[in-house]
Amino acid sequence: MSSLLDELKYNFQKQDNGLVKIIMINVAVFLILSITSVILHLSQSTVYHDYILPNFAIPADLSTFIYKPWTIFTYFFSHEEILHILFNMLGLYWFGRIIHEFIGNRRLINLYILGGLAGGILYLIFYNTIPFFRQQASVSIMLGASASVFAIAAGAATLAPDYRFNLLFIGPVRIIFIVGFYIIVSFIGMKQGNAGGNIAHLGGAFLGFVYIRLLQRGTDLGKPINIIAGWIKNIGKPKMKVYSNKNKDLSHPSQSEIDAILDKISRSGYESLSKEEKQKLFKASQK
Repeated sequence: MSSLLDELKYNFQKQDNGLVKIIMINVAVFLILSITSVILHLSQSTVYHDYILPNFAIPADLSTFIYKPWTIFTYFFSHEEILHILFNMLGLYWFGRIIHEFIGNRRLINLYILGGLAGGILYLIFYNTIPFFRQQASVSIMLGASASVFAIAAGAATLAPDYRFNLLFIGPVRIIFIVGFYIIVSFIGMKQGNAGGNIAHLGGAFLGFVYIRLLQRGTDLGKPINIIAGWIKNIGKPKMKVYSNKNKDLSHPSQSEIDAILDKISRSGYESLSKEEKQKLFKASQK
């Protein structure tokens, strides 16, 4: 048991490992909620549904939410059903790898958090302004990482629309068609049982698209998250003065490098590019 915990701790503390960390946090919260739910259910206690779950899930009613503002963060790390977390984590892993390869670990985490926030905000707006949803607001809550996953999926499709997934019984399909299909399904699903979740999906997907488009133009919406994370990380650490090498070439890749990468894509496809080549291609798009 101790060796398992040591291995989990080692994997969580590894650098440049944001995708695995997010998945591990989601799984840990799921296990804690599930075990707690079983124990309290067997003891015939109502504490789980009366107190514990409402402090993780985001409530639709604004008058309830203002007393539980932290739920706009906790909801996108929380799941109750095994299939819910399974499909969310699979989607996060598949699309998250593309984001990580193109724009790195830090921006993957930013996109996950911002997508969750965008989904939660749109959920609150719809349930407190649109009459069809307002009548359900007092009894509606939402949890799950779907909005964050949709943000990452839409971001990946915006970055690499020609990237292909090999789907069972279908074959290679461009990512932009896969993400587009799920967005359409979520839009149609707003009038069905999981209306709140589908609204959050659309909010996350919109954020993912906007985040990448602005990033390509030189604006990173995740900068406030980076500042806060850096401040938290450096609490208690001794201050060090860092000298930069002004002679180091930090410019965009040269045109010859980009031409070589484009030639490689035409010969072997996008998937043949290395992580460094993908990052150079993305940096060139910011010109």
